[in-house]
Amino acid sequence: MNTNTIAIEQGLAGRLLTAPTLRIFALLALCAAYIQGPLVKLLDFGGAIAEMEHFGLLPAPFFAAVVIVFELAMSALILTGYWRWIGALALAAFTLAATRIALRYWELPPGLAQSMAMNAFFEHVGLAGAFVLVAGNDLASRRMSGPAE
Repeated sequence: MNTNTIAIEQGLAGRLLTAPTLRIFALLALCAAYIQGPLVKLLDFGGAIAEMEHFGLLPAPFFAAVVIVFELAMSALILTGYWRWIGALALAAFTLAATRIALRYWELPPGLAQSMAMNAFFEHVGLAGAFVLVAGNDLASRRMSGPAE
């Protein structure tokens, strides 16, 4: 491969990675669980209440409603770009808190269940990290472009 071919491929890759379509797809993928989850909770509010009770969040109907509104609202901020950094940091904090509540792998006996919970725990930590990167990127782009929302 010659130098011109590499430059062309890197230029194309750079354009694809910054393309608005790819960016919105990546943000949608990042928010997918925070859109799908509340929609499932809305369709089965009794199940959402049972989930809150399972994790000791009382009054369960209140927490179920708050989680639904919160996840959808923060996802909307991220996807629309309006105060994206706030939505991203809020979902990062929420993810870490929910992960600490729901995936207490250190309390499980050694074995498959502990291993699966530990993997899910660290996947969620990574997801929170991705939200922090989105927030940082949004703040940096706001500084470069001047005052916005």
